[in-house]
Amino acid sequence: MASGFGIHGGVGRCFAFWQEFSKCYAQTDTPSKCRAPAEDYLECLHHTKEIERAKELKAEFIRQNEHKAHESRKLAEIAADGIINTVGLLRRDDS
Repeated sequence: MASGFGIHGGVGRCFAFWQEFSKCYAQTDTPSKCRAPAEDYLECLHHTKEIERAKELKAEFIRQNEHKAHESRKLAEIAADGIINTVGLLRRDDS
């Protein structure tokens, strides 16, 4: 992966990140200073943060749609009870 060659030849997609990390690591005495380039390289390889963010977005989208569906059902029931009964089309027995 750090060889510089992609799977179909040419430069690999993460090679630039590897070069940045390698340059940082070679120039420093404390490797902890190279944490950001290392995280960028690992994210390029594995997409862990991207996948986690996509899961969060999907869960929020589902939650919002469930809430909208629940609210619209409530409104439809209220409207059906109120409007249809006041017009006199249906007679509801409360007994």
